Amino acid sequence: MQQVRDTKTVITQWPEAPAQWPENLRWEFFQRAGIGQVGSKLVSESNRVRVWHIGLKPGERLAFHTHVLDYFWTAVTAGSARSHYGDGRVAETVYAPGDTQHHRYGPGEFMIHDLENTGQTELVFTTVEFLDSPNAPLPASGM
Repeated sequence: MQQVRDTKTVITQWPEAPAQWPENLRWEFFQRAGIGQVGSKLVSESNRVRVWHIGLKPGERLAFHTHVLDYFWTAVTAGSARSHYGDGRVAETVYAPGDTQHHRYGPGEFMIHDLENTGQTELVFTTVEFLDSPNAPLPASGM
């Protein structure tokens, strides 16, 4: 379900986890869809942005979370990770320091995923969300 409030789309309905995933991932997806804690720690928030730190030691995971705001991330350290996406994709990615990716979401659009450090060193990112995006921000807590 979607509502428009103050020219922002409020997303309130989330998909089910892909059927092919193991039960533990499906359950976590169900529990966490719609949670906007997109990093390990919210380090700064203003009326324009939220700045997140993500720090994952080898084998650690950032649980499922939902992106509804335009944002970018930058890898601070090198490493490798695996992400499960709400559309069923599983991506293995290798990062170099400075790698950066920008994401935009139109009204009602979103992405749900997790992030697991599959490398041998700590994986560190900075993520910046833009609060002037078309969608209303999700609560920044829940982990």
